[in-house]
Amino acid sequence: MTTLVALGDSISLGVGDPVRLESGPRKRGWRGWAALLAEGLPDPSLHIVATNGARMAELESDQLPQALQLRPDVASVVIGVNDTLRANFDPDQMGASAAHTVGALRAAGAEVLTMRLPDPGRMLGLPDMLARPLARRAHEVNDVMDAVAERFGTLHFDAAGDEETYDPRMWAVDRLHPSERGHRLIARRFHALLAEAGVPVGAEPGAEPTNPPPTRLAEFCWMATKGTAWVVRRSTDLVPGLLALAFAEWRSGAEGQPADDAADLAPVTDEPSRFTAA
Repeated sequence: MTTLVALGDSISLGVGDPVRLESGPRKRGWRGWAALLAEGLPDPSLHIVATNGARMAELESDQLPQALQLRPDVASVVIGVNDTLRANFDPDQMGASAAHTVGALRAAGAEVLTMRLPDPGRMLGLPDMLARPLARRAHEVNDVMDAVAERFGTLHFDAAGDEETYDPRMWAVDRLHPSERGHRLIARRFHALLAEAGVPVGAEPGAEPTNPPPTRLAEFCWMATKGTAWVVRRSTDLVPGLLALAFAEWRSGAEGQPADDAADLAPVTDEPSRFTAA
């Protein structure tokens, strides 16, 4: 049996890759890259301990103990977007939490999968003034994870440098979560890294989606129902936060001071609720 434990946020929960459920109270649910990767492992046992909106500190305090109890052969630590969108963003604290988490998983004998984040500003198509501070934070998260990957010998997928990452077809309507095609890309990249490391693997996950992409009508319906509250939150939280970041960036350039974040940066939430539409 190959035990795969996925730690992280909504990306590891599979948000953006909806599937129809055969049983249970909900008709639809999320699948995602972890489930796709598990299908390509010998006798897989998949456990997803990731949670919506998780940040690195929460992964360390809440998810790591669960993961260690499961005695994983392979564990994934894919996280960071939510940290970049918070007022108390602290790359040093992230680094300490990441090192403890990955170090503990490696000490327990697990192969650990990690990932460099793509530029969220580029994915959202933001104006340069707003995209630049987000890119700076994403680079800081990637620097943290690069150092942890080198220190502990993780299998490190560079999503930021993979041009396929920026194909619009790889992203769901919210442009922050992968589509089915995007989840398949992540699964395929991690499958290849495991194979290169000599970990026993089965068939590589397919690149082409098995479900038809959402129609324009389906995307409109999502935005009109689930997406409405998400857009309101984005308008009231994320936009002021980004403006505060942009102002801090501009002020640091004008005054020649370090680009510290504005003290009154509003905390933001970038995680939609789990998909439950019929």
